Amino acid sequence: MFTRNGKSITLKGVKPVCPFVQDFKNTYLFGAFSPITGSSLLLDMPYCNTECFEVFLNELSKQQPDEYKILFLDNGAFHKATRLVIPNNIALCFLPPYSPELNPAEKVWAFLKRKITNKVFEKLEDLQKFMDDIIQKYLDTERIKSITHTTTYETPIYKTFIK
Repeated sequence: MFTRNGKSITLKGVKPVCPFVQDFKNTYLFGAFSPITGSSLLLDMPYCNTECFEVFLNELSKQQPDEYKILFLDNGAFHKATRLVIPNNIALCFLPPYSPELNPAEKVWAFLKRKITNKVFEKLEDLQKFMDDIIQKYLDTERIKSITHTTTYETPIYKTFIK
């Protein structure tokens, strides 16, 4: 739904008060990206909660199941829920608070956000289709490696896990 400013007659100097409905529909994109191989997994989920995160982890676990995966995450509550069941081939590493620059995935999110800046979608499905098209067109393995590769891997937090 769109909010439109219209014309209204009021007394001089009186700003019109116009009721409106602001309606939001949400979708959440869960993703993991390897700066080393360029492999990725992106899932469009209806909620941003522990249950959806667990579904994402299970799908990630199935992707190259013999590979041990280390996910660098922010300190979101659903990342740390006690009822969260983490697959055996995945480890969660929590980054210090207020340090998104240490998470390679943040660069991918910024890249995707730039692609949808100043776009308006009539329906949530239109946004989802647009995002699917952008992901298919731009996020191949070489681009993911290029976007996520950074010198922050030289920081102590990464050296703990990458040897």
